[in-house]
Formats: sequence, C-alpha cells, structure tokens
Amino acid sequence: MSARRQAYLLPDPTRRRSGAELFQQTVPRALVHRSAVSEVLVTGVRHGDDGVHQVGAQWSRAHSYYGPVAGRWHDPMIFAETIRQACMLLAHQTLAIPLTHPFLTATHAFTILESGMRLTDRPANVLLEISLHDVVRRGANVSSFACSINAFREGEPIGIGRSSANCVSPSVYRRLRGPRFGAVPRGEVPAPLPHELAGRSRPSDVVLGRSPGKRTWVLRAETSHPILFDHPVDHVPGMVLMEAARQAALLTVGCPDGLLVSCAATFRRYVEFDAPCIVSSSPPREEAPGRHALTVTFHQAESLVGSCEVTVLDSRAA
Repeated sequence: MSARRQAYLLPDPTRRRSGAELFQQTVPRALVHRSAVSEVLVTGVRHGDDGVHQVGAQWSRAHSYYGPVAGRWHDPMIFAETIRQACMLLAHQTLAIPLTHPFLTATHAFTILESGMRLTDRPANVLLEISLHDVVRRGANVSSFACSINAFREGEPIGIGRSSANCVSPSVYRRLRGPRFGAVPRGEVPAPLPHELAGRSRPSDVVLGRSPGKRTWVLRAETSHPILFDHPVDHVPGMVLMEAARQAALLTVGCPDGLLVSCAATFRRYVEFDAPCIVSSSPPREEAPGRHALTVTFHQAESLVGSCEVTVLDSRAA
C-alpha cells in the first residue's frame, strides 16, 4: 500500500509513520493566518527528509463561503485557500519565518481535475505534497520563497499548485506602506451585481459591482465580510482578487454554476482601498467543448496591479 493511501487510514500505533494523523485536527490558526478556527482547513503536517512535506487538509461539504458548485462539486477556490494556508504553515515551521512578519504574495495558482472536486457523503481529506524552493535569505532571515504542490485525494492525483511570496519585518512593512499603513476603506462600497449571476447564494458574497464598460466591473472590498476579510488588513487580499476573477469569468461565460478548474494569479502591486479597482475580462476562448479560458485584469489609478489566467468548465457541458 502506498504512503499516500496510508495517509487516509485511521490512526493506529503500528502505523504511526503512515500519515494517518494528518486529518485528526486542525493546526493552530495563527500558523495559517486565520482569525476564525472554523476557517482553518489544514489538519496536519509531516516534514520529509527529502525536502517534500506532506500536509493534510479537509474540505467540508458545506463551507459557509466555498460551498458546493452546481450541487456536485466542492468549490475549487477552497483548493486555492488550502494551498495558501499550507504554504504559510511551512513558511513558519520549516523556514522559521516569525509569525509577526507580513507576507506579500507574488503569484498563486492551481489546476484541479473535475473528478477531484466531486462531492460525496463525507468531507474530503486531501493530501498535499509540497516542495519549498527559490528560498532567498538576507542574512539569517528569509525574504522570499516559492512552493510547488501536488494534491491527492484517496491516494489519487487531483491537482497541482504553486505559490510565491516575499516576507518582510514589521518595521520594513510599515515603511513600505507609508501613509497607507493600517488603511481602511473610506466611503460606500459599490452595490453588488445580482448574486445569482455571479454564482453566489447571497448578495454580500459578491465582490463585483456594476461598471459602464463591457465585461468590466468595479471591485467590491467589503471588509466586514467574515470569510474574505477574516482579519484586519490594509489592502485587498489576493484571495479576494482571485474570487473576483472567478466571478468575472462566470459572468463572461454566462454560466453561474461553472467550475473554475484553473486560476493563475500574478500580483504586481497592492490593491488599495482609496481608489476604485477596475476588473476586466477578455472574451472567452473555447479550448474544448464547454471549457473556456480567459484573462481577467485589475487596474487601479490607470495602472495594471494584477491579473489572473482562468479556465472555467461549463456545468451544462460537464
């Protein structure tokens, strides 16, 4: 039996090294940068001697935000959040980056198989095999790193991911942010688009507002949202931008129940609270029947601040 399959077995004293303990309880929330314990997805870690680390995670069948898609799939954005949390955990435990140091995500990407997101009658236990690389140090401190991820469910490969980030001390971050350190939104948040068109069940979960341009929207940064803004930040988090890209893609394709099977995000600058951020989508390109690829860009103050290459599977063709 493979080690990956053994990782899904119940704990047993004779199989202590199998990895079964990876799915028994969540890790401390501070290690994955979450305020709410209920939002911690990562459930354990085993550090390999070969530099490949195993991280366990569990996906609920009914997450309050990343809920079921079309009644048959887990939301792939929960995979993106799992990757984020797992990389933060390894950064602290393996690279010894202090909990007080801010992380500045540069890239974040995933590709997932439709079969890997299937809903069953129990939560999904997902095993990530993660390699840390491109680690840059300034003196004794790590200033940047990258992760490559292979994901498995019930021992079968279901997806891949990658992420890279810079990290700085609190004093350096304060200098980088300047007058925007500790910034909060000012003024009213734009009204949301109809939630049923954006693939959401509640208006408060929509991160796009109306804009006069074709395939163009204004970003909604509702900092009171308990999931998207789980803890105080002075800029829009990357996960919010990826969610905006997903919603823009579903609106462009015209399939609110579409499945986001890949998303590759690049973050060039901070997305600030004090100016509108315009979200734009390219025309979709049909790569295969029911499979659409497109590019979503983010502009603020007439500058490109980020982009996402996304692929959506039309649920009507799946």
